Amino acid sequence: MDFKKTNASTNTVTRDLVDFVKDTGNIYESVAIMGKRANQISAEMKEELKQKLDEFSSTTDNLEEMFENREQIEISRYYERLPKPTLIAAQEFEDGKIYWRNPAKDKENI
Repeated sequence: MDFKKTNASTNTVTRDLVDFVKDTGNIYESVAIMGKRANQISAEMKEELKQKLDEFSSTTDNLEEMFENREQIEISRYYERLPKPTLIAAQEFEDGKIYWRNPAKDKENI
């Protein structure tokens, strides 16, 4: 996932609900889809940040040896400045970049 290259806003944006209903026909289904996608993005971001910060972990857990690492702080700040997962998911949904299916509706069509 390239959430770093997304064009999602970092601030809250007022959105028209009609844009969310046009693909699914149901606002609640659209919100559920965006929520699940936001959880996926959040898990990916968390895992990537954890991997990067694990490089700085020491094998000894001694409070006296703890010190501030400038690179570690910069990495944390970078991830804090990224758009929130919910904003990225909403932007992806509006752009039509999310694939979803509803198994209950698939059974009805058979």
